[in-house]
Amino acid sequence: MNHDAWRDFPGAPDLGARICRAGDVPVSGVASHDLDGFPLLLVASAEGLRAYVNACPHQYLPLDWRSGHILSGDGATLRCSNHDAGFDACTGQGLDGLGQGCALDPVPVHIAGDWLVIG
Repeated sequence: MNHDAWRDFPGAPDLGARICRAGDVPVSGVASHDLDGFPLLLVASAEGLRAYVNACPHQYLPLDWRSGHILSGDGATLRCSNHDAGFDACTGQGLDGLGQGCALDPVPVHIAGDWLVIG
């Protein structure tokens, strides 16, 4: 998995770009954000906060394009609402269906002051 692949997407934000206020970061579940055309998916669980480019590697449509219900009940699997590809919510690795053999592109994020930022 290439941890810098997110930078190759059109409109990839600069390091330090603000995503949302820290108080708006989900404690559990998923939240999608559009950063001036760059699709970002936040996944919050007991294991922490992860971020991925919100683009299924199968056809690069947003995972939540047809439905926002893309996280399994146990919080372990992200399921593309377009073609049912399954991905591990903590690692982004493809698990089943059209997700096998590929992975979501992780995006580094952290809290800086009152903001969640890229980097």
